[in-house]
Amino acid sequence: MLATIPVTVRDLVVDDLPACSWSGSPVHLRYVAAELERVPRGEVDYLALCPPSGLPVGMALLDWTVVPGAGHIGQLAVHPALRSCGLGTLLIGQAEARIVARGRDRADLRVEVGNGRARALYERLGYEAYGEAPDGWDQEGPDGMVVRYETTSTLMRKQLR
Repeated sequence: MLATIPVTVRDLVVDDLPACSWSGSPVHLRYVAAELERVPRGEVDYLALCPPSGLPVGMALLDWTVVPGAGHIGQLAVHPALRSCGLGTLLIGQAEARIVARGRDRADLRVEVGNGRARALYERLGYEAYGEAPDGWDQEGPDGMVVRYETTSTLMRKQLR
């Protein structure tokens, strides 16, 4: 028997962060908290995908300042135990709907070159690669110190209307 559980997408708030430890290290969660400070200025939206418990099991950042005329989708994450259940697709669809509602006609995102699983999802949803760029972010090292992770990301975009 297959069970279905209803989910909703709402705005992520600071009070959600203790329940989001599945999404990354304390360094990552501090970054998310800093991004949430940009919400009142209209620079970003942060989405939370929640089952009936109201606790986020998926999240995505929408940054309105990265690419002119587009909504930039970043930090897309789904709880590891719930991957491959269609939640990432649902979250991207909700992000795209917000982009259109904001009057923009293109979604833009980056995917780390070695992340074939995520890239396959984005391609299945209609995103096309248009280049590569250096990328990086701070993360917690083995000794608890913050270290910079450097990588290369594929730039992808999708025309929404």
